[in-house]
Order: sequence, then C-alpha cells, then structure tokens
Amino acid sequence: NRIIPQALGQTDMGRDLLAQDYILKQITASLIYPEKDLGRKFWDKVYAQTQQKFGNAQVPVNAFNKVWIVGDRAKIYVHGNSAFVVDSHYKVMLEEDYLALEKNTTLLTSPVNVASQIIRDIVIPELEGEVNTGKNFAALRQIANTIILASWYKKNLKDNVIAKAYVDRNKTMGVDIN
Repeated sequence: NRIIPQALGQTDMGRDLLAQDYILKQITASLIYPEKDLGRKFWDKVYAQTQQKFGNAQVPVNAFNKVWIVGDRAKIYVHGNSAFVVDSHYKVMLEEDYLALEKNTTLLTSPVNVASQIIRDIVIPELEGEVNTGKNFAALRQIANTIILASWYKKNLKDNVIAKAYVDRNKTMGVDIN
C-alpha cells in the first residue's frame, strides 16, 4: 500500500525519490496541456487519429498515462581505488509498456488507449531528454549514480570491512548525511 518501501521512505533518498516522481508527474501533465505547443500537437494528433480509426473524434480517450523511469545503461570506470560512473542513460516509458515488458506480452489498441502511441511519439522523447540532461532531474541522476556505484561496490568489494558492516543489513540508522 506504499509507493516506496517503508524503510526507504524514512531516508533522505526516499524523500528525494518521491519528490522526483512528483516532478515527473507535473512535467508529464504540463507537456500535454492543450494551450502549449507540444500539448496542442499532441491533442491535434489524438483527435485526428481517433477520427480516422473510429469515425468519430468524440470517443473517450485515456490521456492519463503513468510514466516510469527505468535504467537503460551504465558504464563504470575503475582507476586504482576509485570507481566513477562515466555514462548512464535512463528510459522513460509508459507503465503499460513497462508491465508488458516484464510479462513479455504485447499491448492491444482500443479507443480508450489511442493516446498511448501518440504519447510515445511526442511526449516520451521530451521527458526522456529532460530526465537524462535537464536540471529538474539532476537529483534523480545523482541518486541513480549512487545506486549504480553501490551495486558495483557490493558486487566487487564483498570482503571490505565496510561491506561486512553494512551490505544486506538493512541499516539506515547511523548514516549521517551531514
């Protein structure tokens, strides 16, 4: 019943991830706002395709689409005792695509979700660009890079004294941000 696990929700990282999710929702809604250029382009295309496919532009269309940010790739450079994330990329996808990918199924087209393909064509590329390079998602990229390095650390430095104290221990107390 929670958006994130309770233990993560009690950390600064959990708070920051929730804030980034909120920003993602705000930006997504603003991109399809009909009085902006991209939103007008989106709605014009939705109405045109609905008219073409169903003979009526007044068919109910679901323009509420949940979007997800998922890791696409990451490259770590190791030099001596240091490791650096030198490349990372994040994909933005509709929830229905993410769930279909997980289940290895295909999506069906209906009048209600006719907007989904148009969102993929028009809105998702804008969101993906913002997620990967925009200032609104700098915190998300920083958190993701931290998780990438933590995963690398966990995999490659199993015998380290810090790893023995913290890895797989569900410890969040005692880690002071300051």
